[in-house]
Amino acid sequence: MHDLLIKNATIVDGTGAPQRSGDVVVDGGQIIEVAPTGSSPANAKRVIDANGDLLTPGFVDIHTHYDGQVCWDKQVTPTSWHGVTTIVMGNCGVGFAPVRPGTEDRLVELMESVEDIPGTALHDGIPWGWESFAEYLDGIDTPYTLDVGTQVPHVAMRLYVMGERCYDDATPEDMAEMRRLTRGALEAGALGFSTSRFYGHVDKAGNLVPGTRASAEEMKTIGSAFQGLDYGTMEFVSDSLDQPEELAWIEHITRTTGCIVTPLMTAGPAPVWDLAEKLHAEGFRLRPQVGARPASILMTLEGTINPMRQFGAYREIHGLPLAARQAKLRDPEFRERVLNEEPMLPPNADAVRFLTDHEYQYVLDAELTYEPGPDDTVAAVARARGVHPREVMMDTLADGQPLLVLFGRYEGDLEGQRQVIEHPQSVFGLSDGGAHCGVLVDAGIPTYMLSYFTRDRRRGPRMPLEFVVHKLTQDSASVYGLNDRGVIAPGYKADFNLIDYDGLRLEAPEMTYDLPAGGKRLVQKAQGYRMTINSGEVTFEDGEATGALPGRLIRGAKAGPGAAAS
Repeated sequence: MHDLLIKNATIVDGTGAPQRSGDVVVDGGQIIEVAPTGSSPANAKRVIDANGDLLTPGFVDIHTHYDGQVCWDKQVTPTSWHGVTTIVMGNCGVGFAPVRPGTEDRLVELMESVEDIPGTALHDGIPWGWESFAEYLDGIDTPYTLDVGTQVPHVAMRLYVMGERCYDDATPEDMAEMRRLTRGALEAGALGFSTSRFYGHVDKAGNLVPGTRASAEEMKTIGSAFQGLDYGTMEFVSDSLDQPEELAWIEHITRTTGCIVTPLMTAGPAPVWDLAEKLHAEGFRLRPQVGARPASILMTLEGTINPMRQFGAYREIHGLPLAARQAKLRDPEFRERVLNEEPMLPPNADAVRFLTDHEYQYVLDAELTYEPGPDDTVAAVARARGVHPREVMMDTLADGQPLLVLFGRYEGDLEGQRQVIEHPQSVFGLSDGGAHCGVLVDAGIPTYMLSYFTRDRRRGPRMPLEFVVHKLTQDSASVYGLNDRGVIAPGYKADFNLIDYDGLRLEAPEMTYDLPAGGKRLVQKAQGYRMTINSGEVTFEDGEATGALPGRLIRGAKAGPGAAAS
C-alpha cells in the first residue's frame, strides 16, 4: 500500500519533454513510479483521479523577499496560492542576518525602503533573538506549506562588519571578515549570497544602500568564499552590466569558484548575454535572470503610489473610507476642481513621469494580460472618449481598477520579454514575492505564464507549455543546486500541481490589511489549481489551504536522483 497514487493525469514532467498521459506513485515524499495510464498495479492510501487534467512539478520561485514574513506566515502567501512549492529569498542584498543586537531597526528600515514592506509589520512580526546567519536559519527552521531556502545578504553583512562605515569603501580587513562570514553562512545552509548594485535602491535618508559601490576587489574577495564548496549561487542587481569593469569581476568569480552567478536583467541585448554564451561554451554558468514582464508598478487609491494625491482636492478627502473617495471621483464638482488644479509634484523626475505622462499610463485590462497596446494608454482612451486624461484616471480608480506603468524598454508588446525568456542561458525569476506590497503583485507570475503566455496570448507568439513548465521547475531549481525537485520522475521529490488548464486564470489584484500591525499588501488569487502537493501531502485543494505543513527550510544544495548527496 503506497502513500499516494495520482492516476489519469496529463503529465508535463518539467524536463521540456512532450506531455503524456500517466499515473504517478508516491512513497515517503518521493516519486517511486511514473507509468502509462492504467499500467501501474499500485494501490495507495489516497488515490487522486486527475481526469486528464494537467500534472506538473511544483513551481520553484527563486526571487522572493519573504525573509520577515516566514516568521509569521507559514503558508507564505500569496506565492503558495500559485502552485509554488519552493522559494528562495534573501535577494537583492537585503535581509535580517547577521545582525548585531540593537541594530535590528536598521535592517527593518533598509528592507522597508528597498522592498516596500511595511516596517510596522516587520517590527511586530519578527521575533529576532539571533545574531549570526546560522542562528537566523535555526530561527526560521519551522514547518511551512512550501520549502524555504535563503541567501546571505550583503547589506546586512556590511552593517554587521563595518557598522557606521558601511556606506564607505571596505578595507582589506573588512573584506576578509565578510568573506569569512559568507563562508560560514554557506556552510550553515545558505543557498548563496546576494547584493545590490542598483542606484534605485536607497535608504530612507536617500543614501545608496550599503554595498552599492562595492569595489571589484570586495566582490571577488567575498566570491572566493564559494571556492571548494561545489554549490552556491551569487545573485545581484546592477546598473552596470554594460561596463567592462563589472563584467570582469563577474567573469572572475564564475571562472574561479564554479558557482552560478545570476544577475537580474530587465531587457536585452547587453554584453552580459555574450559573456553568458562564452562561459557556457567553456562549462561555466552565468545565468541572467529575467521576469515575465518589464519592471512595473500598479497605481491605486490604496497603494503606495496614488496618482490622485498630487491634487489638493483629493488630499482633502484622503482620510475618507475607500468607497467614499471613489464616489467623490465621480462627483462632477470634485472632478472639475481636479481638472483645473496645478498638480503638486515630487522632485524625482521618474516619479513625475509616471504620475503625469499619460502616454505611458495604461488602464489594466479586465483580462489581466499586462500587455497593453497603444490604444490602452490613458491618453489614447481620453482621446477616444473626447475627455481630459485626468477624467480617465478618475473613472478607472473609481471603478477599483489599477493604472499600470511599465518601465524599461516596453514598446507596445512583450516580444522583448518573450525573447529573453527563451534565451538558452536565461533563468526565470523576478517575482519579488512578499515585496513591493503597495505597488506590485507579481507573486502570481507562474499562473500568468501558464494561462497567458502558453494559452491566451494574441499579441504575439505563445510559448510551448512544456517549455514554460521547464522554466518554472527544473531549470529554476538547478540554478540554486536544488536538483532533487522540479521533475516528475522516479527518485525526485513529490511536489506537484494538478491544474484545470482550461480554467486557470488570475483574479484581479486586491488590497488586504492582513500583515502584522494591520499592514497592507496587494495580493492576487488564482482559479484552476485543483491541488498543490508538497512532499506527497496536499497543501491546497481547490484554492483552499488544507492545513498541512510539509514544507521545510532547505539547507544547502540537494543532489538529484542517482547523484551523491552534497
